[in-house]
Amino acid sequence: MKARRVHLPTTLYEFWSIRDSEPGARVYAGGTDLLVQLRHGLVAVEGLICIERLTEIQGVWEERDEIFVGAGTTHARLLESDAIREHLPLLVQALESLASPPIRHMGTIGGNIVNASPAGDTLPPLYALGASLEIRSRETTRSVPISQFISGPGQVLIGNKELLTRIRIPKPKGFGIHHFEKIGRRKSQACAIASMAALASLSPDGLIADIRLAWGSVGPTVVTCAEAENSLRGRPLTLQALEDAASIVRKSVAPIDDVRAGANYRRVVAGNLLLRLMS
Repeated sequence: MKARRVHLPTTLYEFWSIRDSEPGARVYAGGTDLLVQLRHGLVAVEGLICIERLTEIQGVWEERDEIFVGAGTTHARLLESDAIREHLPLLVQALESLASPPIRHMGTIGGNIVNASPAGDTLPPLYALGASLEIRSRETTRSVPISQFISGPGQVLIGNKELLTRIRIPKPKGFGIHHFEKIGRRKSQACAIASMAALASLSPDGLIADIRLAWGSVGPTVVTCAEAENSLRGRPLTLQALEDAASIVRKSVAPIDDVRAGANYRRVVAGNLLLRLMS
């Protein structure tokens, strides 16, 4: 069923007013997923609220040791940001692998988060970076870690009258290794069969001082593995150390079989992606 009404608010005040009068309407920004679903009759909606004109939730800015990103900022605009490129190369790598240029010009980082696909390319980097989300209603604002916001595929902890407005990302100081990689059925413009984001720092004597790891497409949400991280801390960055951690990862992930790949293949790939830190 086609949407009966489409609203295009230009201010948050206008958005809240429309939300009050259209509680059953779907909110979207770029619409790269929702509009496809509508076209194929996969969802039915009473109305649509397009927030692409809400400049209040767009842009990138720095405040001391943090980067703030408006949830309505497109992937293409993020790639143009000097602050993102300087401080968040891990996120840049993921954005550069995300879909095609036209999709990057339409899709927003907030949409990628709220869509909550286990294969969302920006999600593993945001988990590894320790991002938190600002969720606003007309009366209140709350902050929640991204790891607590997503509860399952397509499931997020947000109220009907709330809106994701911005993402707060601490600048990852001291991490010399920023690595994102995904495996798909083709080299580009592919949905991830498995992906991994990694941040690592080495001590002067070559030992792993700290490491953060996050995997996509190998569980109902992004998978982190504290046991694998702990097994690597204090060890040199060698193939043997990574293989030991990879065996832990393969036991920790919970992939599924789908049209793109089997669960066993995903489990093997999740561990193998960790070995790529040697490259």
